[in-house]
Amino acid sequence: MSGSQASVHRNSTGSSATLPAPDASLRGKAQPNGAVTSRRASRRDFGVIPIPGRLQYDPDHPAHFGLAMNVTFGIASTFVVANLYYCQPLLIQFSQSFGVTYQEVSNIPTLVQAGYAIGLLFITPLGDLVRRRELLLLLTFITASLSIGLAITKNLIAFEVLSFLVGIGSVVPQILMPLAADLAPPERRASALSIVLSGLLFGVLIARVLAGVVAQFVTWRVVYYIAIGVQYVVLAMLYYMLPDYPAKNKGVTYFGILYSMAKFTVTEPLLVQAILITVPSSACFTNWWVTLTFLLGGPPYNYSTVVIGLFGVVGIVGVACAPLIGRTIDKLVPWSATLVAIIALIITFTLQTAAVGLSVAVVVIVTIGLDVFRQTQQVSLTTAVLGLDPNARSRLNAVLILSLFIGQVMGTSVGAKVFNEHGWRPDAALNLAWTGFTLFVLFLRGPHCPRYKWIGWEGGFELRKSRVVARQQAQKDAAAAAAANAEKGGEGREVQERKDDEGAPAAAGDGDERRRESTEKRGDDAV
Repeated sequence: MSGSQASVHRNSTGSSATLPAPDASLRGKAQPNGAVTSRRASRRDFGVIPIPGRLQYDPDHPAHFGLAMNVTFGIASTFVVANLYYCQPLLIQFSQSFGVTYQEVSNIPTLVQAGYAIGLLFITPLGDLVRRRELLLLLTFITASLSIGLAITKNLIAFEVLSFLVGIGSVVPQILMPLAADLAPPERRASALSIVLSGLLFGVLIARVLAGVVAQFVTWRVVYYIAIGVQYVVLAMLYYMLPDYPAKNKGVTYFGILYSMAKFTVTEPLLVQAILITVPSSACFTNWWVTLTFLLGGPPYNYSTVVIGLFGVVGIVGVACAPLIGRTIDKLVPWSATLVAIIALIITFTLQTAAVGLSVAVVVIVTIGLDVFRQTQQVSLTTAVLGLDPNARSRLNAVLILSLFIGQVMGTSVGAKVFNEHGWRPDAALNLAWTGFTLFVLFLRGPHCPRYKWIGWEGGFELRKSRVVARQQAQKDAAAAAAANAEKGGEGREVQERKDDEGAPAAAGDGDERRRESTEKRGDDAV
């Protein structure tokens, strides 16, 4: 069978097996294992909209995941996730415009976040089931179009319903992150994820600043008109930059996908470890930003609302550090990057506990440290979790982000209560205690602990990825050499056995001849 007609497959025992090439009659169709064998799986989105030729899926020439595509993912994350936060500085204007009380409009941020949680649970997993290009284009179009209703409606109930629906559709960044992990080379995966995550964090910052500044001079509706425009720009960018990628997990049902998410939370020790770190860490992050307003608005600072809002700009430092953070994590085992981040956060919260209520310089340092090291931790955990199963990255990411969301709720409620009842120092000590717990959880499983072992430190302590890769390659080379030697030894035994088999009849014949000669000689002697 020629090389063009067959492929060589090495099975789990190390032996080689020759498999026939896919039947030409099936080319362009799904193979039994779910793989797509056509050069281009699809030429149109939704069956009617042409996909640019350079973006059509071609397994022989996959799309290049360069800086331009990565930045596009980051920009899309920025202006889609911003939908969740435009409303927060506008509550007073909403109250005046709709003619209702503050209590009534306070439901709007809650509804947006609730919609986002629903989207994380029920929409994000679709990334492991359908073509993600179509899913991302559809979600972006829906959120942009629903934002038109937010800008023009004069009914509070309609505004609340639309806000909830926009929240559901604003999970685009959580689908882009697993896609970036699929497209980026393994040695650049953390860098790619850090840029997308930075875009998401920048969206949180820019939404609040933009909404507050615009609403200060014109009506709040202008904020949503701007949101409509930027989202349609993002839609155009995704259309011209987002590569097509075949659907994964063919034959799996939607409810099977949802069931597997629950299953992962009890069968994947690394994922559970990441969840137990993410929940308290996210709570610390949210606790800081929620209580920062109380801290700066009271003695000894007594800053105005405008000055307090400007502290959000300090968070841009964390966004700017994204490329450096990603490249650093790419050189390390994710576990070690998480360790560095946790230790740095412990130092940051120790400083907060000691002096954040005494010096504004400490407030700035804590803000920068929290943004930088929390982002480092999140990227390292995401990199590790998405490496568990390439076919389940959307589900794994959804579970991880849901745990982040739980942490945000915990940080908002518990942190505000502790601050208001006991003051800034006990609240800072709470952050320190939560971070100490994450260090304890991290040390339960070492950097090279086997995938399905819940607690342990097997595999050594090496933290540099280059050394680990070199060691793994050496082990593969040694195994291959042993298999080759065993194969040669087997061939030698086969040759010897063939020689023995060929020599056996001849030896038997020689023995019979000698016996006949001996009998004849004895007969002659007798005569």
